[in-house]
Amino acid sequence: MQFRRLRLPGALLLFPVLVILLTVVVAHLLKTEPVAPLEGSVIPEEAEERIHTVDAAFLREWAARDILPAPEADVLTLIRRLSLALTGATPSLEELRRLDTLPTEADPVQSWLDHLFADPRYHHYFAERLTRAFVGVETGPFLVYRRRRLVNWLTEELATNRPYDAMIRDLIASEGVWTTNPETNFITATVIQNGDNKGPDEVKLAARTSRAFLGISLDCMQCHDDKFGDYWKQSHFHELAAFYAQAEMSLTGVREARSKDYEVAYLGEVDPGIVDASVPFQPDLLPESGNRRARLARWITHDENRTFARAAVNRTWALLTGRPLHSPVDEIPLEGPFPVGMEELTDFFIAEKHDYQALIRIIAASEPFRRDSRSADPTTPVTRAQEVAWAAFPITPLRSEQVAGSVIQAASLQALDQDVHVITKFRRFGET
Repeated sequence: MQFRRLRLPGALLLFPVLVILLTVVVAHLLKTEPVAPLEGSVIPEEAEERIHTVDAAFLREWAARDILPAPEADVLTLIRRLSLALTGATPSLEELRRLDTLPTEADPVQSWLDHLFADPRYHHYFAERLTRAFVGVETGPFLVYRRRRLVNWLTEELATNRPYDAMIRDLIASEGVWTTNPETNFITATVIQNGDNKGPDEVKLAARTSRAFLGISLDCMQCHDDKFGDYWKQSHFHELAAFYAQAEMSLTGVREARSKDYEVAYLGEVDPGIVDASVPFQPDLLPESGNRRARLARWITHDENRTFARAAVNRTWALLTGRPLHSPVDEIPLEGPFPVGMEELTDFFIAEKHDYQALIRIIAASEPFRRDSRSADPTTPVTRAQEVAWAAFPITPLRSEQVAGSVIQAASLQALDQDVHVITKFRRFGET
């Protein structure tokens, strides 16, 4: 008697395996972990005086303009604001349960900031936000520019809370290959491939430097003096660009060629002439030794160059609240007048040695950030005057990534952070 071998379809053989895998995944996703306690944190005594100084400036302004501030927002509202601003998504139920573990004497906002500063989501999200401010969103010349490496480098810098001025100095004065020295991508992002100029674009670098690090828009002065009779001249722009003229591309990456000159024909001139590198204000702060970009980096981040700290304060305030203290964010007047609170926050940032987390903490503790967006009386809604004066927290549209991040997080009780299962990470990546 012959027995015929039974041949099962391949899909039928795989079915039990798929059932087992699905069971394991569901069991993992449904598994509940004990809630990790949230470590309690309070505002240090030395910081309370700084916060009082900032708050006093706003309180004086409100009193002078006879503006009644909105009531203080509840803790959950403040937590939501911080999570949206620092991670691009609302907090999960799993995270919110940790608030129940806080000691009664702890400050919930500062404790929540401890939690967020240790979360890689903050490092990645804020690194992307800063990258957009420094080099934009363009992918650039692929062979010599790796935007993702620049974002990852900023991510690591934020994770260690490296001083903000040190990060910026590295971006401006960096040398080496854009893959092994990711900070050089700030320079190589401006390379125009297949063009007459094979090196970095001095004009683009000057424009980005003034906008991102000084809060000043000098783009229009590339071709002519300021037509409104302001301080700025065409020479200011090109003398700043001259600091980048000696940056060139080589087999070993970005290097300084000290023999190179910067030439330009000013408005009304026919032939270009050599332009010396010079800063547009406070020349006494410019170091005498070092290569051009290193000297520029030191001048920009000098403690007495308040435009640098002022620009960082204004941009960070905008990232946390959705609206800068001074708008546009890159047109802060050199000599003022400045918005209420800006100089006090600038003093604080300089005194704290450009500690970026300390800056975020003081903004989150300030009177304007703690205000509600609604009035205590529904019959008298918040006025435009209250919002303009920061006596009520402004209602601003969420950015696209905040909308996406919040919708995806809302579909899960678990925090979608670095600790979730790899399958959840892939699912989130696909949804995003």
